Amino acid sequence: MSKEINDILKNDHRDFDHGKLEDNFGSDPIKLFNQWFQYAFENNVQESNAMIISSLGEDGFPSNRVVYMKELLEEGFVFYTNYTSKKAQDIENSDKIAALFFWTEIERQVRIQGLVKKVPEELSDMYFNSRPRSSQLGAWASNQSSKIESREDLEKQLKFYDDKFEGQSVPRPEHWGGYVIQPKYFEFWQGRPSRLHDRICFEKKADDSWEVFRINP
Repeated sequence: MSKEINDILKNDHRDFDHGKLEDNFGSDPIKLFNQWFQYAFENNVQESNAMIISSLGEDGFPSNRVVYMKELLEEGFVFYTNYTSKKAQDIENSDKIAALFFWTEIERQVRIQGLVKKVPEELSDMYFNSRPRSSQLGAWASNQSSKIESREDLEKQLKFYDDKFEGQSVPRPEHWGGYVIQPKYFEFWQGRPSRLHDRICFEKKADDSWEVFRINP
């Protein structure tokens, strides 16, 4: 199998032919991200709101996983999860986080580094109430990231809460809610021929303005 993989990689000489990015990106990376995101959505990029987030655990190892950006605020990028999960434990250990959007169909990616914190409970309530009932029950049934004996045990938990909340609205559990990533650094990457890609960076300065610069591919 490894030989087959190596053969595939050896013959992978894809090139990129996206338009050049001119040196005029504005001074607001959130606005630029919104433009890129809209372009990805309009060009039918699958799962365009999926982002890989990287956190740091107490053991010193980074952890990556895919989550969905559910809201884009002036403050930053919002995702929702179980507050007892591995990612939440990592966030308790360190509020520094990295995120990555990769849109292969349009040859673009956005890297983000920043600080993460919980969103206000009202915002978590609003989003939870908009979810399908099955997803709401799942938030109660799953003790995310903890060990479980069998799939049957999980399904029993789901049925327990389905019965418990029968005929009524499912309330948001206290152990479930949102986080917002407050960016300190952006890198906007766009594929270009001969691997001479465009990489445009925004770095937040002490006065909260953004320094904008290019870096080598």
